Amino acid sequence: MAGLVFPIEGTSQEIAVNGNDPPPEFFVKESAFGPVGSSPPMIPIPVIDLSLLSSETELEKLRSALTSWGCFQAMGHGISSSFLDKVREAGKEFFSLPMEEKQKCLRAACEGEGFGSDVVVSKQQVLDWCNRLFLMVFPEDKRRLNLWPETPNDFGETLIEYTMKIRSVMDVVFKATARSLKLEEDVFLKHFGEKTVMQARFNYYPPCPRSDMVLGLKPHSDKSGITVLLPDQEVEGLQIFKNNEWSRVPTIPHALIVNLGDQMEIMTNGIMKSPLHRVTTNPEKMRVSVAMLIEPDPEEEIGPADGLVDEERPKLYKTMKNYGHLNYVCFQKGVVAINEVKM
Repeated sequence: MAGLVFPIEGTSQEIAVNGNDPPPEFFVKESAFGPVGSSPPMIPIPVIDLSLLSSETELEKLRSALTSWGCFQAMGHGISSSFLDKVREAGKEFFSLPMEEKQKCLRAACEGEGFGSDVVVSKQQVLDWCNRLFLMVFPEDKRRLNLWPETPNDFGETLIEYTMKIRSVMDVVFKATARSLKLEEDVFLKHFGEKTVMQARFNYYPPCPRSDMVLGLKPHSDKSGITVLLPDQEVEGLQIFKNNEWSRVPTIPHALIVNLGDQMEIMTNGIMKSPLHRVTTNPEKMRVSVAMLIEPDPEEEIGPADGLVDEERPKLYKTMKNYGHLNYVCFQKGVVAINEVKM
């Protein structure tokens, strides 16, 4: 089945309206990281005020958050609540379109970009209860505008503006992370130059009558440098795996959730972690979120920062290019990518 696109008429969005029948077996998930149907505690992940990162107190809170959790809720990010609402609504409006309209943005077989569900790579693969619209925003010459929605009519303008604002947030986090580790401010940021890859992923999780059997998004860590998530304002679903148990992430109005990806774990020589996370489904309510991922140019060489390698902490990861491709290959083999680059 390698390379087949899961049929649009059988996507989770369509199955969700078929009543209380059990979900098809290719959605049912028995997780190696605990049962789907469990109700883990809601443990607030750290909250960081980005506008206060010039203070040593907030900087130490950032270091603590990224070494213990690998993620945090970001306040003081400078993006108005009204604009964040506009971005959410753009996603909701697209997913509410008739299927024939959404199919105009349909991704091709074996490709991730565009509208659809999982790329099917094996008969044993368990599918996410989720539809996505995945778009390359930067570099600008890599945009495939034929896959960008025409409705709402200001979708493209809104997405580009949002991406620029999120890039500013990420720059603040890169610089502050370096300072928190007593490194030069640009030690991470210098890897994210003109050819930096920025991708937007609009996620739609339909209601699932058997939310105890199905995951909206399987457990994984991100391939990115940093991922910034704009969560649904009303329906929770994100969970973080820490200390061998899942923690539900509470929704804080107009906060952004920032988590490190594998490439920052590599560059910090494992001091800071790329967190394992998943998304659960809701039996009654749909959920929409927007994830923005930033990666270095595939030709950019990354590895542990020199200032974080010494006799006490030797180099833990190889230096390499194009981690994103390795991540994709490992996914098809059922292998954890970051384990493949350990020394």
